[in-house]
Amino acid sequence: MSSIDLKEGVREYWDRQSCGTDIAVSEKHSQEYFEEIEQYRYDVEHEIMPFAQFSRWHGKKVLEVGVGAGTDFLQWVRSGALAHGIDLTSEGIENVQHRLEVYDLECEDLRIGDAENIPYEENSFDLVYSWGVIHHSPDTPKALGELVRVAKPGGRIKIMVYNRRSPYVVYKYLRWGLLAGKPFKSIKSIMAEHQESPGTKAYSIHEFKNLLLQHPVRIVSIDAPATYYDLLPDKPAPARWGAYVLTFLMGLKRCGWFLRAEVEKKA
Repeated sequence: MSSIDLKEGVREYWDRQSCGTDIAVSEKHSQEYFEEIEQYRYDVEHEIMPFAQFSRWHGKKVLEVGVGAGTDFLQWVRSGALAHGIDLTSEGIENVQHRLEVYDLECEDLRIGDAENIPYEENSFDLVYSWGVIHHSPDTPKALGELVRVAKPGGRIKIMVYNRRSPYVVYKYLRWGLLAGKPFKSIKSIMAEHQESPGTKAYSIHEFKNLLLQHPVRIVSIDAPATYYDLLPDKPAPARWGAYVLTFLMGLKRCGWFLRAEVEKKA
């Protein structure tokens, strides 16, 4: 599949339903709908709040790449940041537009845009933020370069990508590799075929650190704490027990499904 076809597949997948919206039962785009999504997101993905530190960016120029359902984007606006956002899909942009209307809020700018070709000038933002987005891009290294390009010198870039060395990925291998009669199927193929949109990737901390260091940045922090997903809460007891053991064996700060990195763009 060509990168153009793959990107269109990614667009079509997320245009059907933005990430995290499937848990809501209320009328779409109602206040109750958005509040269900928000409560679930921060209850389950509690790694976001201490990483994003929304309130610390009051008055700062922030770009979120991949706004999706708009849950994090709303926090930038509420915190008083000069919030700009892009998403590959019209569904994502419409989510945020409705969400801002529901709460009578305004942002600086919101538009359809591609992470591989961010529609802003270089050296524009105090913070560039992207949670769980660029691993879906056909050319993740190019997208990463774009995040760095549009950050100001001395500005921060905060990114989450999936961690290949996590109990959740072990589960994916067991489900789609070993138990499917395909023990030699690679993690790369399993992720690309069975994790959300087509072509999804996962990186080890070492791999992603090397990608980061190809750009003019200083690494402030990089970690992958164990997450809700790694503990397989909706699986049978033996799977949950195995997941708990794996989190300890793999390291509680390195085994998580969410690989978080914060970097500073060099002057």
